Amino acid sequence: MRPSRRTVLTATAAAGAAGATAGTAAAAPHPGSGRPPATAQRPSRELRSLLGEIDPDRIAATVHKLVSFGTRHTLSAQDDPARGIGAARDWLLAELHSYAAGSGGRMTAELQSYVQEPAPRIPAATRITNVVATLRGSVTPDRIYVVAGHYDSRVTDVMDATSDAPGADDDASGVAVVLELARVLARRRPASTIVFAAVAGEEQGLYGSAHMAQRFRAAGADVQGMFTNDIVGSSTADDGTRDPYTIRLFAEGVPSSETPEQAAIRRSVGGENDSATRQLARFVRDVADNDATGMNVRVIYRRDRYRRGGDHIPFLERGYPAARFTEPAEDFAHQHQDVRVDETGKQYGDLPEFCDFDFTARVARVNAAALWTLAQAPGTPRGAKILTSTLTNATELVWSRGTEPDLAGYEVVWRETTAPEWTHVIPVGDVTTHEVDLSKDNVFFGVRAVNRAGLRSPVAFPAPAA
Repeated sequence: MRPSRRTVLTATAAAGAAGATAGTAAAAPHPGSGRPPATAQRPSRELRSLLGEIDPDRIAATVHKLVSFGTRHTLSAQDDPARGIGAARDWLLAELHSYAAGSGGRMTAELQSYVQEPAPRIPAATRITNVVATLRGSVTPDRIYVVAGHYDSRVTDVMDATSDAPGADDDASGVAVVLELARVLARRRPASTIVFAAVAGEEQGLYGSAHMAQRFRAAGADVQGMFTNDIVGSSTADDGTRDPYTIRLFAEGVPSSETPEQAAIRRSVGGENDSATRQLARFVRDVADNDATGMNVRVIYRRDRYRRGGDHIPFLERGYPAARFTEPAEDFAHQHQDVRVDETGKQYGDLPEFCDFDFTARVARVNAAALWTLAQAPGTPRGAKILTSTLTNATELVWSRGTEPDLAGYEVVWRETTAPEWTHVIPVGDVTTHEVDLSKDNVFFGVRAVNRAGLRSPVAFPAPAA
C-alpha cells in the first residue's frame, strides 16, 4: 500500500473545502438544469470538437433507411435483399464496415448470430443476429463500454411479421445514435474499448442483448458500463407538449444480480441508491448535462418504465452496470401500432415524420460525452472498502491502485445519506488509503480516480471491511 493521508474537517469546513474543489471540476450550468453536482466535469476542447461532428442529417438518413425495409420484425425475411430484418442487418453491417475502414485498423465489424430455439414470442427456431462494431482501446483495451439500440420493429400484434412496421422511433432512432457514434469515434483513439451494437430480438424478449451480455460474461469481460438507446427519436408527448432538451436515463438501485450476502450488507449499512448503475448514471450527469450537449439528463431511479423493459436488463442480470436512455415523454400512438388513420383523421404508426432529429442528435451528444470520457478516464476504483475493525468517529477508506499509466491519484467524495448527488469532493493524492474526520455512520462515502488530464472515473461505493 502507498502511504495514507488524513483529512481533518468539521462539517462546516468540509462544505467549504468541497465547494472549492467542486469549482475546479464543475461544469457550467445551462438553461433547464439545476446547479451541477460537486463531481461534475467540464467538457474539454477535444470533447466539444467531437460533439460538434454529430450530424442530425445523418441520423435522419439512417432512420429513413431503416424504415425503408418495410418491416424489421425478428420473424421477418432474412434473405430478401430489400425487405425484412435480413436486409436491415446487411445494410447495418456495410455501414459499420465503412466506418471501420477509416479507423486505421482499430475498429472491426461483425455479425454476432445464434439460433434461438422455440420460446415465448419465437414460435420456431429463428436466427437472431446482432450487428457489432468494436473500437479497440489503445491503452486499457480490456476495459469495455457498450452502447446499443435494437433494430427489430413491431406493430400492434407482436407476432405480425409481415405488415409494415416502420419502427422509426422504436428503435431506428436508437440505432441511428449508435451508428453516428461509431462514425465519429472510429477516427479517434480511445484508451479503452467501445462496442457499438445494433441488436435484434428486443421486441420478442431481449434475445439479442441477452446473447451479447452472456458472451461477455462467459469471456470474463470487464464491461464497466452499458447504455441502451431505446425510443430516443421524439421530444413530443401524446398531448402535444414538447421537451426537446431533456433525456431520461433509467438506472436501477438494488442490483438485479445482488446476492443474499450483498443484500444483507446493504440492509445493514445502506446503499440502495449507490449501485454501480446509479454511480454510472451520476457520471453521465457529471459529464453530459451541460452546454456542450445542450441537454438536461433526468435520471430516473428505477430499472425501466412500468410494464416495459430494454436491452440493458440482460447486462444488469449478469452484474454489469447498465442504464437506458429514453425520450422525456412518449407518444404511444407512434410506437407498437399498426400504421393507419382512424375515423377522426388521427395518424397512427411509428413513422419518421413524428421524429425530431435535432433532438436525437443531442441525445447522441449525451452518449458521446459519457462514452468518450469513460473511455479516456481511469477505470472505476476496485476494492474500495471502509474499515470497521474499531469503533471510531473517523472514517478510513482503502482501495486498490489502478494500473493506468496516466493515473494521477484519487478523490474522496461524500454526501448526506438523504442527498441524491455527491456534494463534497477532496483530492487525496496517489494513495490507496485515506482517513476522513467524519463519521461513516452519518454520511455516504465514495472514491474516484483521476488521471493527469484531469478526467475522473465513476465513483466506487465502498463496502464495509473488518
